[in-house]
Amino acid sequence: MAATADLEPTLGALLGRRELRLRLASDVHDLPGDALDRPIRWVHGSDLADPTPFLADDLVLLTTGTQFAAAGDVDAQPYVDYVRRLSGRAVAGLGFGTEVARTGIPPALERACRDAGMPLFEVPYDTPFIAVARANAETIAAQAYARRSWALAAQRAISLAALRPDGLGATIGELARQLNTWVGMYDAAGELVREHPADALDADAARSVHDEVGAVLRRGARAGSSLRRDGRAFTLQTLGRGGRLRGVVAIAAGDLDREGRDVVTSVISMASLALEQHQRLGRARDVLRTGMLQSLRTGDPGLARRISRDAWGPMPVAPIVVAVTDAAAASDALGELLELRADERRGALFYGQGDDGMVLAVAAAETEILDEVATLFALALGVSAPTGYDGFDAALQQARVARDRGGRGVTHFADASRTGILSALSTHEGRALASALLQPLVAHDAAHATSLVPTLRAWLDADCSHEAAARALGVHRHTVRTRLAAAEAVLGRDLAAFAFRAELWAAFAALG
Repeated sequence: MAATADLEPTLGALLGRRELRLRLASDVHDLPGDALDRPIRWVHGSDLADPTPFLADDLVLLTTGTQFAAAGDVDAQPYVDYVRRLSGRAVAGLGFGTEVARTGIPPALERACRDAGMPLFEVPYDTPFIAVARANAETIAAQAYARRSWALAAQRAISLAALRPDGLGATIGELARQLNTWVGMYDAAGELVREHPADALDADAARSVHDEVGAVLRRGARAGSSLRRDGRAFTLQTLGRGGRLRGVVAIAAGDLDREGRDVVTSVISMASLALEQHQRLGRARDVLRTGMLQSLRTGDPGLARRISRDAWGPMPVAPIVVAVTDAAAASDALGELLELRADERRGALFYGQGDDGMVLAVAAAETEILDEVATLFALALGVSAPTGYDGFDAALQQARVARDRGGRGVTHFADASRTGILSALSTHEGRALASALLQPLVAHDAAHATSLVPTLRAWLDADCSHEAAARALGVHRHTVRTRLAAAEAVLGRDLAAFAFRAELWAAFAALG
């Protein structure tokens, strides 16, 4: 954060005001290490034996010592009890006005302050208590003015940074410089996309922040969050609207003062606005990409290549593989990740929204992005065999087959195709058609106690051999012939036709 150390209202700064001529009576070595650097909220004067009900934390108390008149220098206990009460109220220091009620500081008070680690200083007779209080108040006012001035200057610098070509990156960098700390911006997928200074976090801290960002994004609510790792504090602020978060800004800082929070809020507002504008542009780009996808499916990539060259850079170099996600995977986060990767690796990725999922095309030798997408979004992704752009539509059909036959993760068409053509019949539609074809035989068997269905199945399994089917069924071959003739009559079809035999075999295969 911008330095204003010379304006900090601390006990050390107060003692350093030469015009006050205050003298530290405590030995510095007897005080806690931060005793003189502790911020002072106010300076108050009181000669009450117990002023603590009227005091606030981080306050310096001034006294002339009239409350100790009865104790004198013999009984030390009143001094010990007095200092203990002040310490319990978190008083930052005690100033003793000499030559008013007595000469010098009572030794018993010095010992009590030393034992309690309470800073004790002398206020000379000709230095009014009001002058000490006013000096601290002036420092507080000067600090507040400096912080407001810093906040205005910081917001002006950040606004100018937002006008640069990479407005978001420049804004994040300027915020880091103004706060004098590390600042990182994460996208909607939880990946770090910008940071300043670069690589400033160690691996453990970076991992912890990444995990917390992921948790914040999964909750989906617009909110702030805090994280502490190995004594280092981080503040996280979401970008975008609740339910449609665009990312997270992480700051390596804990509690910021009001001015610091105001500066961060301005950055969050500008970043959110920039991302919303980017989203609107993204929708227009998505429409353009969908049109390019339709052009590619015609087998003529010329139009798509010209548009891509002018808008994003070259298309992936053939041979390519085509991939398609499941329809449920469509999301703003997926689109933003693909846009980011397409921008980072110009010419290595094309994507567009298809009829039933997001369609991706990458060079056949650069398929790492497909694994990343499938893993990060836990989706099903079918991938075609390598092809040229003239085979784009056929490759898209291959990718759909691979997606539909595979599960979560990446499924290649080469692997899916090994299960055979008949496995494609194992669908609701295929089973419905198969059941309808065989239903007359099933009904006949149920009504007349015949065995037309098992006989027909055994005959087909035996390559249409009557003798082999009879052996499998344990009946005479003439029984098989009689049953097959009855099946022909029930179905009204000729079993001698190969096409009908194939259709029956496919029906049995579909029904398992």
